Amino acid sequence: MKIIERCRRLAGMSEDPSVLIRTFLSPPVHDVHRCLSAWMTRAGMSVSTDAAGNLRGRYPGLESNVPRLLIGSHIDTVPDAGAFDGPLGVMLGIALVEALAGRRLRFDIEVVAFSEEEGVRFGVPFIGSRALIGEIDSDLLATVEPAIRNFGLDPEKLPEAAINATEILGYLEFHIEQGPVLESLSLPLGVVTAIVGQSRLEVVFRGKANHAGTTPMHLRRDALAAAALWITLVEREARATPHLVATVGSITTLPGAGNVIAGEVRMSLDVRHEENEIRQGALSRILTGAQEIGEQRDIHIEWTQRLDQASVACDGGLVATLARAVESVGLPVHRMVSGAGHDAMVLAKRVPAVMLFLRSPGGISHHPDETVLPGDVEAALQVGLRFLNQLEARDA
Repeated sequence: MKIIERCRRLAGMSEDPSVLIRTFLSPPVHDVHRCLSAWMTRAGMSVSTDAAGNLRGRYPGLESNVPRLLIGSHIDTVPDAGAFDGPLGVMLGIALVEALAGRRLRFDIEVVAFSEEEGVRFGVPFIGSRALIGEIDSDLLATVEPAIRNFGLDPEKLPEAAINATEILGYLEFHIEQGPVLESLSLPLGVVTAIVGQSRLEVVFRGKANHAGTTPMHLRRDALAAAALWITLVEREARATPHLVATVGSITTLPGAGNVIAGEVRMSLDVRHEENEIRQGALSRILTGAQEIGEQRDIHIEWTQRLDQASVACDGGLVATLARAVESVGLPVHRMVSGAGHDAMVLAKRVPAVMLFLRSPGGISHHPDETVLPGDVEAALQVGLRFLNQLEARDA
């Protein structure tokens, strides 16, 4: 199938020939842009690259000065990635325009290949979609400006990348589910109604490093032992709160020697829930628990907030339209909440947004074994066409 073949072709454009990794405006992005530009141009789109490195293909409607529908996803990856997380949404957008075969609608279509979503290169996610809503602040700009210039773009033109929300009909994003729910239900597609809020922090436990053989147990200030207690507390809190997920995914111990008591432990914390109050309440209890463990064990605790992303509801009207499109191709409608962040959650701050999930076989994502089923991709394409037709009829 052409869409899948194109995703796999882009997967060969990597910073490392042995695995797929493609970060924000890294050299292989030039190769990706050349491929995408050729496909967009052949589909009848005019192509441009904005100052944030987003590649944008514009397919004009019947008349000038009409609203436009944005369809997009990202082309950057995590390290050792699969071929479909991000690029599949771009390929489906291009395929929808190709399927129109020159037919013009009452609105423009703009397919956007966002330059960055994963946050790998600079530790900041959603650089591409933030540019579209004008949220590249001075601190972020100072961080990414050298990369933008090295790619051959002008950071002073970043304001020109921003959309005028009054001109946007909405935003549609196709994406693999990145989880096991659709597969467990034997369903190819899911209509996303909301995207969970996220809290990401760096948490530090500081005790005192000392000799592992000569320091009695009762005289130790072992940061790692305290951290272990806290990690189980994090898991206990998540298990006790319906639909909450909480993860300590990264841990670094210092000095990191087998015969030395850990004097410092640095950990990541990721807490997610679709309701902001529940997420924030759980986070408060988790951090209070850290402080209590610190007091009991004479360990200093500190944390730094890296991300505080509120949950985002998809646009009710677009959700209903997408659900009708799914029904119209003879498939059951399954409404679901996304547990992962997506560019849609950024665009939804300014414009109506909606997402369609495709089943992830094995629930696998962010891994080379990530894949999709050809029948699911074809179903998504047909749903996308029905969605366009329904928008056309709605605005007639």
